[in-house]
Amino acid sequence: MRRSLERELSRALGIAIVVAGIAAAAVAFAFGFEQAEDLQDEALRQIAALAAASPGSPIAMQADSPGAIAADPDSRIFVFTLSAASRPAWLPADLAPGYHTLPGSTEPMRVYVRNAAGGRIAVAQSTAVRKESALSSAAITLLPLFALLPLLVWLARRITRAELAPLRHLAESLDAQLAERPEPLPSGNVPLEAVFFVEAINRLLIRVNELITAQRRFVADAAHELRSPLTALAVQAGNLAQPHASGDLQQRIDALKAGIERARHLTEQLLDLARLQADGEKQRVDVSSMARELIAEYLPLAEQRNIDIGMEETDVLTMAADPASLRLIVKNALDNAVRYTPAGGQVTLRLAKKGENGVIEVVDTGPGIPASERGRIFAPFYRGADAAGSGSGLGLAIARDAAERCGGSISIEARTDASGTVFRYFQKAT
Repeated sequence: MRRSLERELSRALGIAIVVAGIAAAAVAFAFGFEQAEDLQDEALRQIAALAAASPGSPIAMQADSPGAIAADPDSRIFVFTLSAASRPAWLPADLAPGYHTLPGSTEPMRVYVRNAAGGRIAVAQSTAVRKESALSSAAITLLPLFALLPLLVWLARRITRAELAPLRHLAESLDAQLAERPEPLPSGNVPLEAVFFVEAINRLLIRVNELITAQRRFVADAAHELRSPLTALAVQAGNLAQPHASGDLQQRIDALKAGIERARHLTEQLLDLARLQADGEKQRVDVSSMARELIAEYLPLAEQRNIDIGMEETDVLTMAADPASLRLIVKNALDNAVRYTPAGGQVTLRLAKKGENGVIEVVDTGPGIPASERGRIFAPFYRGADAAGSGSGLGLAIARDAAERCGGSISIEARTDASGTVFRYFQKAT
């Protein structure tokens, strides 16, 4: 189990509270027991004083009777006159004034002796009764302590968790940040001991931001710089093509044009990637309108490749997303479908709702993707072994990053009714 500061602090505080509580209970019990015995001694002294001061009282009169009970029977307190012949054998006649503990006839006795006008008076009580009463009195003092111990342990755990809560909140805010736009962590509510960690993380995030910005700038600048020469090369390759050119020359020109087209397509994808990594806020996007625009954009390419492209709209969709990112997802799906579907095939863009989710599907009649490669197709620059066309293998990786930015998910499955692939994007509709 991973070491937990909160758990260890709670355990240490809990153990300290329990140990301190037990020690306090022991001390309180000892003081309570001693105080109860002192009170019982004081009760013996007061009874003796009452018997000495009031010769006609019942207590004084019973002092002449052997073993007469002069107080509460439950307390088993006996009053004797030491000069009387009826005194018990265990009670010496020459006992000095003050407190004494004597063996008694059957059990030890606590005796207080006091001088009186008619002789010395002895007030005795069984030590067993005294001990039982003192234990009961002392035990009562333990009840509040033992009742408080669980509460104190619970409070220690709650306080520890509350004091460490800012660290958990910092971790949650750090996890919630987008990887491409990390922001410094707030340090206002952070404990003093953790401030230097937070400041070190913030300095690291600043360096990471600088690296990400430099990388975005490089990708965008490189793509812009490549676009113009590639366009010029495409024009020059078109000028080389002549109706009376030999077959071998025409093949070389076609290969050159295909390579230039592939490089141009890769440049456009790099520009899309640079735009995707730029800051973009979520807005309410009319997916239906965006889908029609993309169908119109890819219609010329589909007609050129003799592909039937169309749209099926079961529900009117709107989603809260970055418009550029959502457009990029659908655009890449359509681009792959049109490029890899053979002539005479079909590409259909479907819009529907399933519960609270909006679903965008691009269904084609292409060769499909083997099940063994579906887990790898989202890797950058990955192309299947049997892939045809001029793709670069970057489109689906860009689409996946765009989906994460929008808060949706992408899946690719094989069609069940015919050969081909189903590209599906899920996101909560608005």
